[in-house]
Amino acid sequence: MTDFTTDAPVMRERHAPPKREYYAYFALIFLATLPLAFLTWMLTAARRMELPEKGPFAKAWTQARIITPHIFSA
Repeated sequence: MTDFTTDAPVMRERHAPPKREYYAYFALIFLATLPLAFLTWMLTAARRMELPEKGPFAKAWTQARIITPHIFSA
């Protein structure tokens, strides 16, 4: 008698990563961090009398890139 169960291909469901949800959270976090990033950028520029290397959009983008994966890994 032949056992066909060991030669059967393994059918696994592939789950797509939740890209829409990730981008929605990313956008919300980006918009939430933008005012604070702009405020700190202005205060740093006023204190040092020169423009910082990173602008407020870059800082907010960086913060959103750091925070959003933490939400999904929890």
